[in-house]
Amino acid sequence: MDSENKHYGLGTAISMIVGILVGSGIFFKADDILGFTGGNVGLSVLVFGIGAFCVIFGNITLSQLAARTDRRGGVLAYFEEFISDKAAAGFGWFQIFAYYPSISVVVSWVAGIYTTMLFGLPNNLELQTLIALGYLIFFFALNYFSLKMGGRFQNISTIMKLIPLIGIGLVGVFWKAPVPVTSETLIVPLDQVGWGWLAALPATAFSFDGWVVATSITHEVKDAKRNMPIALTVGPLIVLGVYLAYFLGMVAIVGPEYILQHRDNTIYEIGQILFGEQGGTLILSFILIAVLGVVNGLVLGVLRMPQSMATKGMLPKSDKIKVINDKTQLSPSAAVLSITISVGWMVIHYLTQKLGVLSGGDVSEIAIVFSYITYIWLYMKVFQLSKNKIIPLLGILGSIIIVTGGVVSNPTFVPLFLIACSIIFYSGYTYMKKA
Repeated sequence: MDSENKHYGLGTAISMIVGILVGSGIFFKADDILGFTGGNVGLSVLVFGIGAFCVIFGNITLSQLAARTDRRGGVLAYFEEFISDKAAAGFGWFQIFAYYPSISVVVSWVAGIYTTMLFGLPNNLELQTLIALGYLIFFFALNYFSLKMGGRFQNISTIMKLIPLIGIGLVGVFWKAPVPVTSETLIVPLDQVGWGWLAALPATAFSFDGWVVATSITHEVKDAKRNMPIALTVGPLIVLGVYLAYFLGMVAIVGPEYILQHRDNTIYEIGQILFGEQGGTLILSFILIAVLGVVNGLVLGVLRMPQSMATKGMLPKSDKIKVINDKTQLSPSAAVLSITISVGWMVIHYLTQKLGVLSGGDVSEIAIVFSYITYIWLYMKVFQLSKNKIIPLLGILGSIIIVTGGVVSNPTFVPLFLIACSIIFYSGYTYMKKA
């Protein structure tokens, strides 16, 4: 690429990576991480550190592939360029039929949870799911019919996302009041936690998810060979610092047992402690907008992925799916396919939560765990191409740690879901093989 097209310096690259990585997961996964570690704050901090480790070495490894190709499209392009178009189709099918829709559904559901809390509605799964479905349909319609409105909402939500994270972290540094008294002892002694803390890793992976997008800016960064490894190390470390500040700020204000007792409602209680009666409502409003911003961003990906793959002939009826509406600049067939899949995943998510088969986890974590399995394929390719074998080896190690944690979290149902994801991947692979 010509040097005039490389317009991002190191500082801009770091800020973009931080913006990509900071998600909504920290708001509703922090209590899960604390729960899986038995309420042990130090062990929870270690889990966050492992999550950052996986992101840093995964990012640096994939950036080596990004630097070797002019193709756009992130991981899909890396599969197409360095593995095969069949593997790219398999990965694309996984993203369309499992990854994007399952995460979109879960984040929409979380928005439903915060909505019931904010407006004092009945806090039951059925109403949460109904509200989630409404949000999902709304953002599909918003992004299909108005690209500008979807983009503006994304910018607003990004700012909203950082306010409670940084704010609670700063308050926690200076907080001196005693923590509230809880009605029962919920902290588990460290020797009784055993290896169960590994189950916290999928929740941590969710909090850092989206990191693979960061490598897509490699082509536009000046002196990318030097600056990108720095940016891909410093960026995740900044996010880790923000997440730990938020987490430790909550612990300082209310204590780990209070968080374990109140779970997702903790942030509302903290708002009331800090700012009085309306404080909980204020903080929840910020978080709800932040979470909805993530739903909006995911829907952007969900809408575009099918039409992108259809242009490569990677889907059945690609000729129909790739046809773009002149007014909306999006494919109507891709939109219908995407929302149909998402509604299907909403049903699956509802059933898994209702039946309690995922031990406090959710279907999105499984999709993220499977994505780490697919990354190993790319890390191995970097291992073959690169003189420096340590970075890809650490990337592979990070993936193995996350996958192990996923299986530990639920040895019965997680492997079944991973097999289902494998079938989806293989279906795309074989479709392209026959095409």
